[in-house]
Amino acid sequence: MKHVNREVHSAYVHIKTLESVSQALQFLKNDAGDTLKEQIALAEIPAPPFTEDKRATVYQEWLHSLGLENVKRDTEGNVYGIRKGKGSGPILFVSAHIDSVFSADVDTTVTEKKGVYYGPGITDDARGLAALLSIVRAFQETGIQTVGDIIFGGTVGEEGPGNLRGVKAFFQENKDVDGFISIDAVSPSDIVYKGTGSYRYQVTYEGPGGHSFGAFGTPSAVHAAARATTEIADLQTEENPRTTFNVGVIEGGTIPTAIAETCQLGVDIRSNGEAELEKLEEKIYRTLARAAKVENERWGYTEADGITYRIEKVGNRPVGMQAEDDIVVQTALEATKALSLKPRLSEAVSTDANYPISIGIPALTLGGGGEAGAAHSLDEWYHPHNSYLGPQRILLTILGLVGIYDEVEEIRPLLKRQ
Repeated sequence: MKHVNREVHSAYVHIKTLESVSQALQFLKNDAGDTLKEQIALAEIPAPPFTEDKRATVYQEWLHSLGLENVKRDTEGNVYGIRKGKGSGPILFVSAHIDSVFSADVDTTVTEKKGVYYGPGITDDARGLAALLSIVRAFQETGIQTVGDIIFGGTVGEEGPGNLRGVKAFFQENKDVDGFISIDAVSPSDIVYKGTGSYRYQVTYEGPGGHSFGAFGTPSAVHAAARATTEIADLQTEENPRTTFNVGVIEGGTIPTAIAETCQLGVDIRSNGEAELEKLEEKIYRTLARAAKVENERWGYTEADGITYRIEKVGNRPVGMQAEDDIVVQTALEATKALSLKPRLSEAVSTDANYPISIGIPALTLGGGGEAGAAHSLDEWYHPHNSYLGPQRILLTILGLVGIYDEVEEIRPLLKRQ
């Protein structure tokens, strides 16, 4: 970092001296075993996007048992409750995502071997959900009183086809919330403060079809899709901000002796720049249209009697950009240093934080602690080495953002009201 924010640094000089904070940090270290047990229990409850109900029900019950106020499930399926502050400070939403990337038929049993835990979703985001529960317990056990309110909960639909539907619905319904922390991944040092935007499309080409010999000269849906794929493959994109494309799925036709009536493409584009993402989308749309036109013209057909196409936009994750010197980033940096850890500003990735950042709400994604690997695979694993550091760093970040009422010295909130 080029400079240190003196206001933030001064706040953490005081925060580190408070006995209540020391007690909370020690509690989180002692609570690591129970947190791991909850992590395993949550991971073993299947929760694919759009079918998170069973895990959400359990999580709602656990949040209620921890003494949060007004614990509820909203119309989208998010579950959350509130821990009230004493002042008129900012409102912070802290969450992990309830859904898992795996389908309902995947065996989510967790196994252990030499201290490493294996199971689909054991980390993403069962770790985040469990870390959040431990943080709530630390607040309740120590009685730390904050200036601002903290909403703790779980969101639905973060993964894949979920399209961030949970976090989008939350902020559309709760317009008085001033900041957001998503607990995802594990690193207690990384700070995710930028979000990669992505659009996904399902493209369908359709035509009259026919016998490969008898109807030869009829335009083919597969050929049109192939023309589009080839042209997309030759597109040039920006390196900075990084901008990418991919045709990940091609499905169509029936047998080699039939001219294909239908063919579908699954297309994904991503960028760390909003303008670049929009520009690439325009290129993709033009390419898809041109492929249908060229295939029709090749055989003397028009759209009226030949190949047609339609595009369904099935994914929309907005780009989220914040500066290194934004107060929320500086707060996380100082919270990390307070644990004698070396903070690292991460490259942009796609998380629940994308959406609030895109609408001007300060947001971060912070890790739940431990070590992990093979995410989104059946071999996903988690090692609870120093796992308490994740919840400790998140708790310290929360305290800086919402402020502390304390007998020794009141710490003003660093997060500002919107």
